[in-house]
Amino acid sequence: MTPPKNSIVVGDSIRGIKTLPDDFVHMILSDIPYGIGADEWDVLHDNSNSAFLGSSPAQQKAGAVFKKRGKPINGWSDADRAIPRQYYEWCSRWASEWLRVLKPGGTAILFAGRRYMHRCISALEDAGFSYKDMLAWMRDRAPHRAQRLSVVYERRGALQAAATWTGWRVGNLRPTFEPILWFAKPYKIGTTIADNVLAHGVGAFNEEAFVRYGRSPDNVLACGFEPGESGLHPTQKPVKLMQALIELATLEGHLVLDPFCGSGSTLVAARNLRRKYLGFEINREYARVAEERLVDRLCGDHEARRIERNG
Repeated sequence: MTPPKNSIVVGDSIRGIKTLPDDFVHMILSDIPYGIGADEWDVLHDNSNSAFLGSSPAQQKAGAVFKKRGKPINGWSDADRAIPRQYYEWCSRWASEWLRVLKPGGTAILFAGRRYMHRCISALEDAGFSYKDMLAWMRDRAPHRAQRLSVVYERRGALQAAATWTGWRVGNLRPTFEPILWFAKPYKIGTTIADNVLAHGVGAFNEEAFVRYGRSPDNVLACGFEPGESGLHPTQKPVKLMQALIELATLEGHLVLDPFCGSGSTLVAARNLRRKYLGFEINREYARVAEERLVDRLCGDHEARRIERNG
């Protein structure tokens, strides 16, 4: 049975989306798991290590900056080299269903990690999507987790090596942006985007609405969190950021789908913009948080209309 619009379904979206009709939604917007081991739900490979998702003394000393131990890029074993391929296979499990439920010309925008985003792009292209562009979200806070190489040598008592490698670090540069991947469902061969917009209401982008979130129609966004907004989910995104992406490709009344809705930022953004929404979330606690945020928003709308009526 098709879930009702303006609802959250608690369950696995990979199975749940199969209940949706063809050409059903105008837009898919989702912050999908990155497959980098941010938490248990972000482990999308089948090999393990006793140290994975644990912590080290250095992490405990750093506090809340990073709590879980990830795998190094080269892994700990030969099996770890298969992780990128397994991430592609995981994306391939749902990509064709996303394509099926999206209206022709409709937009699918998803957040993907820098490490495996190329695997995600390949999976969606292989499913039939057209890859349009990569946008960048500039984060207002980005912890730097690169360990100083000299400190490693000092702990080993290798003082000459520590002096030689002063200024060098193990890890990556500060991750100040996150990739946002923009895909489209191909429209009917022999027609144009302009024809498709008239037939399905999607296919073009609203530059006039988009530039309200920045100074120009650039593929870089710098929307931050409002005071008190963050802290509901480990990978939460700002509502304002999701609103910018929703306004980019939809009209009021259109249906926005988020298959990995987490704490509900996409759904709150859709409601703010008078779009219909449908979310899937496998974690019952996060789904409860999303429902509460939507109820709070609904109560706020009712209060605003009451004040307006009473003048």
